[in-house]
Amino acid sequence: MPVLILASLIALCAGCFCIYRASPNQQWASAPWAAAPARTAGIALLTLGGSGCLYGFTVVTAVFVFCTALMLFFCLIPYLAVLRRIYGGGMQRGERDEAR
Repeated sequence: MPVLILASLIALCAGCFCIYRASPNQQWASAPWAAAPARTAGIALLTLGGSGCLYGFTVVTAVFVFCTALMLFFCLIPYLAVLRRIYGGGMQRGERDEAR
């Protein structure tokens, strides 16, 4: 059962990441992914993660875990992108000082 829950959370995180990377305002890389395939893959991964939650939990708990995970991942991914740019060498020295 814990493997199913972990796999569901990984699928939810990957789905959120695909949808984020399809956005034209994403900060992870210089160019976004193609919108239609990335969003389709993201929705498929979110569906897979949601069905795994439904299989591993009761219905009320699964809805709570699904919504909480979406909130967490959709809020966390943009901040990780900024940290990646700051500490990963994607910014020049002047930009790095302004970002802090």
